[in-house]
Amino acid sequence: MAKDKAEQAEKKNVLFIMVDDLRPQLGCYGQTQIKSPNIDKLASEGTLFRKAYCNYPVCGPSRASLLSGLRPNAIRYINNQSSVEKDEPNIVPIQKAFKDNGYYTVSLGKVYHHRFDMVEGWTERPWHATDEEKRKDHPDGWRDYQNKDNLALCRDNKGRANSFEIGEVKDEDYFDGKIAKRAIEKLKKFKKSGQPFFMTVGFIKPHLPFNAPKKYFDLYPKNSIELPTNYYASENAPEQSLHNWWELRAYQDIPSKEGNLTDEKAKEVIRGYYACVSYVDAMVGKVLDKLKELNLDENTVVCLIGDHGWQLGEHSLWCKHSNFSKALNTTMIVKAPGMKGGHETNSLVELIDLYPSFCDLTGIDAPDHLEGKSFVPVLKNPKKKWKEVVYSKMGDGWTAITQQYIYTEWKNKKGETTERMLFDHKNDPEENVNVVDQAKMKKVVAKMSNLLDLYVEAE
Repeated sequence: MAKDKAEQAEKKNVLFIMVDDLRPQLGCYGQTQIKSPNIDKLASEGTLFRKAYCNYPVCGPSRASLLSGLRPNAIRYINNQSSVEKDEPNIVPIQKAFKDNGYYTVSLGKVYHHRFDMVEGWTERPWHATDEEKRKDHPDGWRDYQNKDNLALCRDNKGRANSFEIGEVKDEDYFDGKIAKRAIEKLKKFKKSGQPFFMTVGFIKPHLPFNAPKKYFDLYPKNSIELPTNYYASENAPEQSLHNWWELRAYQDIPSKEGNLTDEKAKEVIRGYYACVSYVDAMVGKVLDKLKELNLDENTVVCLIGDHGWQLGEHSLWCKHSNFSKALNTTMIVKAPGMKGGHETNSLVELIDLYPSFCDLTGIDAPDHLEGKSFVPVLKNPKKKWKEVVYSKMGDGWTAITQQYIYTEWKNKKGETTERMLFDHKNDPEENVNVVDQAKMKKVVAKMSNLLDLYVEAE
């Protein structure tokens, strides 16, 4: 018995924080317009990945992919209706791997897009803030409105209310405040029991609607908000690279079918996103402060990610759902016991690398099916040359990303390429000019297409 307790004490815990729609527009990424002191502090203690990419820029497929360790392909993880249970029911998802190795596994908030996907891998029933209260007063409960005017709109308008809410409420009144509170309660129990844990904490903001307490909106005066410098479609952009940002159009203060936002409305949306980032940053801070207060931090791997990026008007786009870097490039910060902190790396990584990396960091055997690669060598040496290429997919668009280029091909049902797009990040980091048809890029296109074939043909 004493030996078992000693072995448990030696096991490293994992605190995995997933933040919905969190693009790397944070202070620690050099984006000073966003106030994110708690995430910035975590970055100062860990390793910040500048070139981390999701494998699908939509919540459901991205989460199913990273939690199962498998890439999306033509038939697997293709939309928000996808799940691991439907698409790959025989694999061992990450929570099951840890549970089988003696860990207490916990899911709080939004982890899998479908809360009970592969539920047997969790030690206890996945928890969400909606479990704590009756939602009869919230006619569209997942959007979590608190102000009476939005609740009335929901009731009278088939669930359609405003795209943002300046809440006259406390932090704990919105879901993310409740999720942080629950995570703190769990940490206290883990401290008392001494059992190793794998705890995923899924914060919901800054997902639409942009609802947050007023004090976070107050951090961003209206006259301080600026539109992106490339608030227009990229030159030579294929039609398939653009979309009608239907996710945003679901809100009653946004044109419902077509038409651009006024500059004033665009700035309101951007302000709402910023406020929600600062709100969730504060909730992250509460959890990390408690981890340290309980002296659990020195034996816990902490990882914070966004499940994908988000567009705030760049390329005339809003939301995710595209093959541009603003939708694919995401936040990733890792702090691990025994690893020096305060580093950043430009090594290419993708979210499917998380599963093998967590196994590597905790010393458990990684399942054979994993398609990612442990980035622990990068944590040890942030300047290490790593992957040549990483991959993502959105609908019929398949994307390969190297240190300098991002290349996309759109395929029809016969597998034929119908459109192509290439950006040179060295000379065009904002992806404003598609250079795929320029004669001088012919060799680059051929190489990138060959790299992309390794992904497409493997599937």
